[in-house]
Amino acid sequence: MAAGLGGGSSDAAAVLRGLNELWDLHWPLARLAQVGLAVDSDVPYCVYSQTALVQGRGDQVTPLNQRPDCWVILAKPSISVSTASILRAIDYTRPMPRPDTAKVVEGVKSGDFELMTAGMANSLEAVTAARHPEILALQQRLLRYGAAVAQMSGSGPTVFGLCRKRSRAHRIYNSMKGFCREVYLVRPLQ
Repeated sequence: MAAGLGGGSSDAAAVLRGLNELWDLHWPLARLAQVGLAVDSDVPYCVYSQTALVQGRGDQVTPLNQRPDCWVILAKPSISVSTASILRAIDYTRPMPRPDTAKVVEGVKSGDFELMTAGMANSLEAVTAARHPEILALQQRLLRYGAAVAQMSGSGPTVFGLCRKRSRAHRIYNSMKGFCREVYLVRPLQ
């Protein structure tokens, strides 16, 4: 809970998909996503359950039918973060880091891991990390141990690192376990 990984949104999406099947509605994903938008802006993406470009208020989901093969190391510090409190703390008069969405999408579409990671950024990272410096410490460790990119997920506090090769990801995972109680090594399925 409160890890910045979209657990509540994915649970809501699973309920929508399950009810669609249970009640034999045969609604397309687009309609389920529209219903899910009333719950939270992340639910439509979770309804599709695949790599996608999400725009607008979360209501414009464009599936991207592939992505570069990679491994993910997740490290969650022993704190919880309220998304609402982070959103209230944003100072809209100051510039915020922005992802280069075109670069990320092109990297995803072409299977170019380096291009994809070169465009990644999280606009909320500085806001959350100012309140919880352990986020930056985990991020720096992931990079120091060899992750190609490391950043906070969602509104935090979980930090992830990406690697092309399983062997490197496994070494990073083992190294991180000494500094963070909750560390996971996963490989995206879609």
